[in-house]
Amino acid sequence: MKLVKYSLLIFAAAAVAACSSNPYKAKKIDTEMERSDEVTGDEKLGVKDGNLIVQKKVKMNEELRRLQNEVYSLEDTVYGNRKYGSEGLYGALKTCRKDITSKKYGGDGKLMWTEPVDRVTDKEDKWEVGIDEQDKIVAVSEEFLIDRIKRFKDYKRTLQKREDEYKEKLEICDANLEAKRHDLEKKDKQAN
Repeated sequence: MKLVKYSLLIFAAAAVAACSSNPYKAKKIDTEMERSDEVTGDEKLGVKDGNLIVQKKVKMNEELRRLQNEVYSLEDTVYGNRKYGSEGLYGALKTCRKDITSKKYGGDGKLMWTEPVDRVTDKEDKWEVGIDEQDKIVAVSEEFLIDRIKRFKDYKRTLQKREDEYKEKLEICDANLEAKRHDLEKKDKQAN
């Protein structure tokens, strides 16, 4: 009997520990401060537990929206936006490489290889299609908030890295193209 009680006690303790360490569980956060004054819209300076602190408090819907908009904008900067006809750094690099290989600048006219477009956000949602509580046909995608924020922060890091890479490749290509233009102008001047 003691073994059963002991086992139940260990099980209960493990269950409580598991629940308290669940990162997806909503928990209460104490944001009250004494003598607080606003620093910016979402930052305050105040006293908490006798300590001077700066506290930043944001609404998660706004923070998630800001992060997602930042990622979508960054992806458009890198790869362009078909809807609005922008080419992005990727398209600018592709155009530069096309110009550099043109016969006008002494190239062979064959396009240089450019890696394929890899838009990170195109891979995001998995939909479940069905009927909701109001008997409407719907598609639903759900994920934990922490997972979504992590995913978009990963997207941001990936896109920032690609932005840096494409900027460097484009600068190199533009410098090579400018050198070919200069050589062509020099050659034309010498011919005249």
